[in-house]
Amino acid sequence: MEIRVGFEIAYAAVQPTPMVTMLSIHPSRFSDIVGTERITTAPDVPIGFYRDSFGNVCGRLIAPAGGIILRGEALVRDSGLPDPVVPAAQQLPIDQLPDDVLLYLMPSRYCETDKLTDVAWSLFGSTVPGWPRVKAIVDFVHGHLRFGYQHAHHMKSAHDVYAEGAGVCRDFAHLALTFCRCMNIPARYCTGYLGDIGVPRDPAPMDFSGWFQVYLSGQWHTFDARHNVPRIGRILMATGRDAADVALTTSFGRMDLVKFLVISEEVVPA
Repeated sequence: MEIRVGFEIAYAAVQPTPMVTMLSIHPSRFSDIVGTERITTAPDVPIGFYRDSFGNVCGRLIAPAGGIILRGEALVRDSGLPDPVVPAAQQLPIDQLPDDVLLYLMPSRYCETDKLTDVAWSLFGSTVPGWPRVKAIVDFVHGHLRFGYQHAHHMKSAHDVYAEGAGVCRDFAHLALTFCRCMNIPARYCTGYLGDIGVPRDPAPMDFSGWFQVYLSGQWHTFDARHNVPRIGRILMATGRDAADVALTTSFGRMDLVKFLVISEEVVPA
């Protein structure tokens, strides 16, 4: 299948303001892009692209006084298959993990393993290591939390989420991946497009989505604690230790968000 994705994000600014954006499709999906991904600005300003330490594509620009509109669009080929389910995937001993994966066992800004390790082991210590353990974690988080945009807060950590029992997709991902790290399973945060493909359409305005990946049997596997079912049409944009590493935009000065529109939809052949 082919999926059309894109966004339009507008900010107001009183004075020229440097920005870093993370709005490109992830390099792991470059070969799936039909033609070229286009990211433009209005007014037109130069964007310099670079890769961050996690391999994500970032853009640097200066928003002019008055503000800026960021627009992106791409057509992406997709298998049309749901997220793979691999029940036999195994948890590797820490001494067998690649050096660059060890980072995803460590605490990070929103994922305080030190505060949740005792809780994690009390909840999941008797589960079978590997895929069954991760599935038990995802099932617990999915059942423990209530989803609602009114529960969103940019400073909320995994420990806060566990205590409050509510959050948005990033909170579901933060709590689940923190529990995984507590159980010595490397886990990283993911952000990207996830349209209503193969599921009933959600009437709420579309947003970018947050999920997570775990490292089992030598590769990364996708899990989604909010939806807790394999989904079709997931298009990765960025990965990191947690949401702090994959901020869509970072401004170095005061800017006010005035428009936020995201699309991700299957292209139906004529």
